[in-house]
Amino acid sequence: MKRNLYAVSAASVVLMLGGPVAAAAAATADTARTAPAAAARVDVTAEAAIAAALKAHPGVVESVDRDGSVWHVDVISKDGKHAELKVDSAGGAVSKENQDDDDGDDRAPLLAAKVTAAEAAKAALAAHAGQVWSVNWDDDDDNGKRYWDVEVKTADGKTQNVHVDPASGKVIASNSDADDNDDDT
Repeated sequence: MKRNLYAVSAASVVLMLGGPVAAAAAATADTARTAPAAAARVDVTAEAAIAAALKAHPGVVESVDRDGSVWHVDVISKDGKHAELKVDSAGGAVSKENQDDDDGDDRAPLLAAKVTAAEAAKAALAAHAGQVWSVNWDDDDDNGKRYWDVEVKTADGKTQNVHVDPASGKVIASNSDADDNDDDT
């Protein structure tokens, strides 16, 4: 009788300890299976969003702005058509929001610029390490200067506003926006 009691007690201990150990082992195996899938997700950069948009609608990028999980990209084609595209920041899928005909008269300087939006983004990143959040063509009405306005979010949480010359690709101005209350994140 004592032997049966010992056997039942031993079996109970194995079951009590074995259940949580088996559950932990199963959870570890499940985590190992799903971890590569989560690690494979890579956010689309501004440069990649520009490339995806231009593949879908060839032309010249006028602006690219990140809004949550979507990049908004405005493209002007050589024949003056303006397209507003959305690029998913998780996978890079492109969808067209709007397209219209444009006379193109006011966009002639943009179409003639030697430096593209993607090149302006690279120049801004060379000056300030971080992530490009927007690139916009700026046709300053006050003094007629034209430049690429690039917003870079740095690792320390600051926003750098960088102006890039559309002829040379050089950074011509840069300032920090320490009060980063941007709700586009």
